[in-house]
Amino acid sequence: MNLGWSPFLPSSLQKTPPGLSERCFHDKKAVPTDQTSQCLDMSHGVKRLKESPEALQARRQREISKIEQYTTLSNQVLGRRHAGDFSEESLDLTKHLLAINPEFYTIWNYRRNILSSGIFPRKTAKEINDILAGDLALTMAALRQYPKVYWIWNHRKWCLEHVPDGPGDDQYGWRKSVWAHELYVVEKMLDADARNFHAWDYRRYVLARSYAPHSPYQELAYTTRKIEANFSNFSAWHQRAKIYSVLWQTDVGEGERTKTRDREFELVKQAMYTDPADQSVWLYHRWLVGLGGKGESRDLLEREITGIEELMEIEPESKWCLDSLVYYKSLLLRHSYSDTLAHECIELLSKLRELDPFRKRRYIDMANDMTNTREIPLLVNSSKQVNPSFTDI
Repeated sequence: MNLGWSPFLPSSLQKTPPGLSERCFHDKKAVPTDQTSQCLDMSHGVKRLKESPEALQARRQREISKIEQYTTLSNQVLGRRHAGDFSEESLDLTKHLLAINPEFYTIWNYRRNILSSGIFPRKTAKEINDILAGDLALTMAALRQYPKVYWIWNHRKWCLEHVPDGPGDDQYGWRKSVWAHELYVVEKMLDADARNFHAWDYRRYVLARSYAPHSPYQELAYTTRKIEANFSNFSAWHQRAKIYSVLWQTDVGEGERTKTRDREFELVKQAMYTDPADQSVWLYHRWLVGLGGKGESRDLLEREITGIEELMEIEPESKWCLDSLVYYKSLLLRHSYSDTLAHECIELLSKLRELDPFRKRRYIDMANDMTNTREIPLLVNSSKQVNPSFTDI
């Protein structure tokens, strides 16, 4: 039996290639087995103690046994799927297999086929609802251990979408109950990991289909709590942008939009001063300046540039301050070209080359594009010129 690397094996059961000590690496380079005694795994600050040859062999035998059991079960389930077996026994086998490897999306598909084609046609609405409740519990247990596996979230959505009418004459009773509970579930998931984008995406899915009313202002309040707890929450900022994109197009007038937008700028300013190195804040700020693609005014650009320059006095080596100043001053150049403003942009790009050398070619290209638009000298600082190719490294 081939017990080597396999895409169908969960990572915990993958076999280490011959000649390498398991889990023993220095700077991402595998250490040969005969050097195992010198290997101390310092990940997360925990030393990995040396294993005796007997203990190492025993552990390997246990892992080989697990792989053999998994491979046997996997072949058995796939064989039943190929034969079109939609029995309850097959359903139970998929549960055992998915408990070992929840990323085996073919088995999730097979499980749904069993339910829809083999189990549900023989069950009452009450029994179907109970079975789906069991699968929701199954996915909840899996998500606690694997919160970022797409296929678990997908199966949960499928369960929700197949809740039957009932109970009795109450057509939406079960659905209202289960959808109301889902919002509670996803909030608990986000309490555990506030930046899990899978959970945020699922939250949008639930809110779009929930029977319970949930206003955009309630959702804004929720994102505010998450952002104030941790400004570095890209998903919360993204959710906020999606809400305002709808509100500012439909539900508010120009005066109210300006007022709420200014409040957003104040919130963003707090975040910038708290952590000027956080990318998510600056990206949200760019969206806000452009009103999500609706364009920006010269007065607004000048106001925000002044604010960022004030922050730069405190954080002179902030990459995102420099990058944003180039971005916003470039936008000003589109309104009205100015040699002085272009010089400022090129000086900022020169500083970025020093602060962020991994992206220096990007900054060189940006400066060259600016130079080719208008023939102006390139400056490293206010007193030194360099050639127009901006390739002085």
